[in-house]
Amino acid sequence: MSLILYQRDDCHLCDLALEVLATARAPALESVFIDEDPTLEARYGTRVPVLCDPRSGRELDWPFDVQAVAAFLGR
Repeated sequence: MSLILYQRDDCHLCDLALEVLATARAPALESVFIDEDPTLEARYGTRVPVLCDPRSGRELDWPFDVQAVAAFLGR
């Protein structure tokens, strides 16, 4: 499973999300920074960090914890 974490530069919530994902032992993910992309900025600007499964289109908005990530991953 390849996931995407939409985030911003210098975002403390994004740093916290990465810690939660590591603790949850989430599979490899791609970090996508929305700051320079007007389309992504419009979609995720006030929601980051957002975890996305691009295969299903499902998204998990912050705040999330280890249990929420596990449920999102179907564990």
